[in-house]
Amino acid sequence: MSNVKAQTGFLEKTFKLSENNTTVKTEILAGITTFMTMAYILAVNPAMLSEAGMDWGGVFTATALSAALATLIMAFAANYPFVLAPGMGLNAYFAYTVVLQMGYSWQTALTAVFIEGIIFILMSFVNVREAIVNSLPMSLKNAVSAGIGLFIAFIGLSNAGIVQQGAGTPLALGDLTAPAAIVAILGLIITGILLYKNVTGAILIGIIASTIIGIPFGVTPLPEKLFSMPPSLSQVAFKLEFSEIFSLEMVAVVFAFLFVDVFDTIGTLVGVASKADMLDKDGKLPRVKPALFADAVGTTAGALLGTSTVTTYVESASGVAQGGRTGLTALTSAVLFILALFFAPIFGIIPNAATAPALIIVGLFMITSILKINFDDFTEAIPAFLAVIMMPLAYSIAEGICFGVISYSVLKLLTGKGKEVSPVMYVLSVLFILKYIFI
Repeated sequence: MSNVKAQTGFLEKTFKLSENNTTVKTEILAGITTFMTMAYILAVNPAMLSEAGMDWGGVFTATALSAALATLIMAFAANYPFVLAPGMGLNAYFAYTVVLQMGYSWQTALTAVFIEGIIFILMSFVNVREAIVNSLPMSLKNAVSAGIGLFIAFIGLSNAGIVQQGAGTPLALGDLTAPAAIVAILGLIITGILLYKNVTGAILIGIIASTIIGIPFGVTPLPEKLFSMPPSLSQVAFKLEFSEIFSLEMVAVVFAFLFVDVFDTIGTLVGVASKADMLDKDGKLPRVKPALFADAVGTTAGALLGTSTVTTYVESASGVAQGGRTGLTALTSAVLFILALFFAPIFGIIPNAATAPALIIVGLFMITSILKINFDDFTEAIPAFLAVIMMPLAYSIAEGICFGVISYSVLKLLTGKGKEVSPVMYVLSVLFILKYIFI
């Protein structure tokens, strides 16, 4: 009993649970929920990077280790419930654009990611990214939260095949009689009922139920074995190649990695923190510097281990929705990433259709931030709307932020309210416009 009290006391002192109105049980459950919602990355990232010629097993281990390392830094240095892992979209750019389209080796692509991480670390020391976060007005911060909600709900619907690319149209309704769609719909109904009844762990239970339902539908494969030793990193770790990195084309590649990661991370941090009421009275995120530092170190270490850019995950919102408020949530997810190294056959069976209901529900939770936006002032409403709508339509958090920032600065300036815009916002607007013109 005394050991239990000592452990609880350590967690209370380290993560300030009472101060954040949470408990050990709530935080651990939230951490499990976040991990289960984003565990798909352990299967998707290796599969995607292996198409660029990388060893699947090595990338799997690098994915889990880089996620655990970055998330531990987030837990102890920033005390936030945010979880990090190699980012979706960035891994697609790595494999399909830099390697398969531009013709660079995956070793050179890893080197570009490594350089990006070093730049991130330097930017953290001079507070550049912190200044960017703090310069965003509250209307855009709330819009980012709502936009992320739509974005991850769209990902869930797309992963389940409920929506898909149409013939002659950008989007169309998918085949609702397909097994994956049926599993996702049933999971969504189950999760909704559990939420209505205020069942603790409703989102996590929904994921588990959907996974089980997927077995007879042929969506969830049965594991061949329960556990295995982690695959070796020898084929992918410390394989940097600098010979082709010093060219104008590779500068553009590094910038692309840098740009997307900076604003995806900022957007995720601000959006999820806004939903969890973690922003202070001035709309700023306390301890933002160590939070940003976590993904900078994660990206650098991830490149050395053998994986693409590590970033803060929007799926962290699922743990926040479950009540997670401190680094104990992140610590729990980090431990599960380490355990996943040994239980890959089990964690690997969770299908996208089983995580889809969680993403859709979390999207619902996050879009409520739109209620805080002043829609009577069109210099606030139009930029906010563009930020919200462009995230799912452009399939990018970063692009949503670009549209929001540019339109906010232009409208304020041309309506005589230019003094309401921070200098950083004007600088960002110019840079974004130049990006669209020249890149």
